[in-house]
Amino acid sequence: MPDFPANPDFAAQVRATVLAMPAAKLFGFDFSRIEPGVTELTLPYREAVSFRPGFFQGAILGSLADFAGATAAATLLPPGWMVSTIDYDVRIVAPAQGDTLIARGRVVKPGTTLSFTQADVFVVREGRETQCAMAMVTTRNFEVR
Repeated sequence: MPDFPANPDFAAQVRATVLAMPAAKLFGFDFSRIEPGVTELTLPYREAVSFRPGFFQGAILGSLADFAGATAAATLLPPGWMVSTIDYDVRIVAPAQGDTLIARGRVVKPGTTLSFTQADVFVVREGRETQCAMAMVTTRNFEVR
């Protein structure tokens, strides 16, 4: 693989590839930022992602953190490459009660085979962000064939 960032069309490739995934469609998140080594995802509250009225369910926090970390790693890959999560560790640090989730992923250490990222998840309530989860995400980089 060439030096990072390797793909001049990384944002379009990441957006198109990820938003076409069935899981991404199910969750209903969207990108609000895609830059080399950094992504931001947003997910509006709805009953289908809650565990009780007004609160996002914990698995949703972990999934959104996973997508944010993995997509941050994907922004640094050459054309025709993608990532697959091989490990992630999530810590929920506060209740996720609010209107919107925001997950911000960033690359900690890019690599040829493995990349290491961090994701912070915030819940927005009455216009104020509160961190509700954090994650470390490890991805395997591979060429799509």
